[in-house]
Amino acid sequence: MKIFKQILSRLPDAPGSYLFYNLKKELIYVGKATSLKNRVRSYFVGARTPRPIEEMIHEVARVDYKETNSVLEAVILEALYIKKFLPKYNVLGKDDKSWNYLVITKDIFPRLETLRQHDFALLDEKAKRQKFAKIFGPYPGLNTMATLKILRRLFRFSTCYPPVILSATKNPSHHRKGILHSVQDDKRRKRPCLYYEMGQCLGVCTGKITAREYRAKVIRPLQLFLGGKTQAVLAYFKIQMRAASRAQNYEAAAHLRDQLKQLTRIQDITIINQSFFEPTLDDSGQSLKTKVQRPFRIEGYDISNLGASEKVGSMVVFENGESKKSDYRKFIIKSVPGQSDVDCLREVFERRLRHAPHVGNAYMRSLRRDSQRDVWPLPNLILVDGGRSQVRAVKKVLVARHLTIPLIGLAKGKERKRNDIILGPNTRPLLLWLESHRKLLIQVRDEAHRFAIKFHRARRAKFALH
Repeated sequence: MKIFKQILSRLPDAPGSYLFYNLKKELIYVGKATSLKNRVRSYFVGARTPRPIEEMIHEVARVDYKETNSVLEAVILEALYIKKFLPKYNVLGKDDKSWNYLVITKDIFPRLETLRQHDFALLDEKAKRQKFAKIFGPYPGLNTMATLKILRRLFRFSTCYPPVILSATKNPSHHRKGILHSVQDDKRRKRPCLYYEMGQCLGVCTGKITAREYRAKVIRPLQLFLGGKTQAVLAYFKIQMRAASRAQNYEAAAHLRDQLKQLTRIQDITIINQSFFEPTLDDSGQSLKTKVQRPFRIEGYDISNLGASEKVGSMVVFENGESKKSDYRKFIIKSVPGQSDVDCLREVFERRLRHAPHVGNAYMRSLRRDSQRDVWPLPNLILVDGGRSQVRAVKKVLVARHLTIPLIGLAKGKERKRNDIILGPNTRPLLLWLESHRKLLIQVRDEAHRFAIKFHRARRAKFALH
């Protein structure tokens, strides 16, 4: 146990994969973690949980780990180890419905698709070779929808169809040669797909990119990444970016620059199905119970005004690291005379809580009786654009309603160049997560600010016309 303590003390608070070996130096289990330190410690310190590996933890003689830059890379690394070594206690769960594969099809414009373990097992080797160019996985406990969203942003793979389609011939060589024929005009796409409009498709649906270019720009780097070769992808994008710049194709160079940035700061807290937080342990080894049920909802708030006139507030919502614009809300300040962002924020939050679901106290029930409006889910984290004054104002509202929602502020400081996290109530269990997801918090704050400014300008423009 002394050896384990030494290893546990060296574990980083970072994403990665961890490996358990037995006395015969056989790899018996591999897992992934958003925090290696918290996840691996949870196996050896504190109360036991029903995880199958914990029942065999006495077999573990050595612990190793591989740190990664993101959870997504940890998931990929875990799958590579499972495929190569077939660890005993991973394979025991192979019939679990949460196991998934990512496959690249043999279409002329190859598609990235997901395949469940059950469906994968029904295919024989010949069928797999005929249908798929590459198979990656298995990925235990993977949130496939969130993963595909991230991969689409990173590599801009297409799920639309080109304005010409593959010939109906069954000749396999035609697949490889890319023989196409035109379809009838009524089947042609009349406008680009939504992802093209969002900058997440290179124009397969419009004929803007050829099959060869698509394989080089999208499929090749995607395959490298899913094969665990992130550094090769970064090097490939850098070479392509320099080539585009030399050719004065500055738009393509800018896209590659953005891809490089996104690859080095992947926001991927949502791709592991089991939880969004690893069990955090205090000094005595007791769990602080930070496991959060899906979806993880962050609400961001900001106030915008011009002097004492036209004061408005905004509420933006991020679920599982993604903005959920259907839940955004605007507030016209009604009860605050003069200029006071703090009082405006208090009014906004009091009005927001009129839409809270049942939380078991008389005051909140009376508010709901007075309001016939729709119910909005309570957030897992509240973020306000501001410092201690703003945090104290919202805290008072929460305390009065007997609510224990974690609350933080994000302050820019006097020079407007900082992003200091101001801790409110109920945030102690989230300290590590807050620090490691600072970029996501900044994104939420900036979005709340943008939404408030947009609403404020629209109000001013409306009254300017009258």
